[in-house]
Amino acid sequence: MKPWPEIAAQISTSSGIPFDVEEIVAIDGGCINQTYRIEGKGQRFFVKLNNPDTLAMFEAEAVGLQEIHRSRTLRVPIPFCWGRSSSHAWLVLEYLEMDKAPRRGAAALGRGLAAMHRFSAQDFGWTRDNNIGSTPQINRLSSSWPEFWRKYRLGYQLQLAGVNGYSGKLQKQGAQLMEWLNFFFQERQPVASLVHGDLWGGNYGFDGTAQPIVFDPAVYYGDRETDVAMTELFGGFSDVFYAAYREAYPLDPGYTTRKTLYNLYHILNHLNLFGRGYLDQAERMIGKLLAEVR
Repeated sequence: MKPWPEIAAQISTSSGIPFDVEEIVAIDGGCINQTYRIEGKGQRFFVKLNNPDTLAMFEAEAVGLQEIHRSRTLRVPIPFCWGRSSSHAWLVLEYLEMDKAPRRGAAALGRGLAAMHRFSAQDFGWTRDNNIGSTPQINRLSSSWPEFWRKYRLGYQLQLAGVNGYSGKLQKQGAQLMEWLNFFFQERQPVASLVHGDLWGGNYGFDGTAQPIVFDPAVYYGDRETDVAMTELFGGFSDVFYAAYREAYPLDPGYTTRKTLYNLYHILNHLNLFGRGYLDQAERMIGKLLAEVR
């Protein structure tokens, strides 16, 4: 049984406005959470549900949305509250009607992302861990970007892959790549930029005025190229978006090579989440990177 009475009570307490659930509409979402639009007393909310032990994941997502909102750059759905019962954990967000692909909003998305990437911190990482999909994402603060990427991104995913039974070539070449990682940053010291962290084509939209909206973040402070690289991994972003981004914040030389280094993290995560279908791609990417240093 869904915890709608508990959620309604928490919304009432958090907003200070009485709320009762009068309508519930299931919404197609990702493969991790159940998602709904709930309505009552002229109010609408977007709700994510999962098992009770996912509360920390929802809390981290809410705080990540607040961090992007704090940058005053891209619009996000504002989190209202989160909690759990004996059967479910939940996250309640502002409900936003979104249009997926008005071309007139693509430039604003590019400029907005560039502006968000200029919102920076002293160290790489974040004040808390979160998730990339359902995988834990470690965000311990570090003054060294190569060390952060080695230890908390690629190294962590390779360790998970080993636990999941992916050994042999992947682990051997992965260890070699870890040894050579500093090679890719010989002439570049990235700024610790606020990054969305999971910016694929399914995690943005536009409101009725073509203002861009991003959601489902895996926030931390890192090299801005990680976000740009992921936009190219699965597609869904237009040439107008890239032109606007580059005009506002030009990419540095060597990005094309580092793009593979950064997208390897997501392919390894897909390997760990979804299985062997991503193994060949991960091995090819590592081989391509090693060819740069040999």
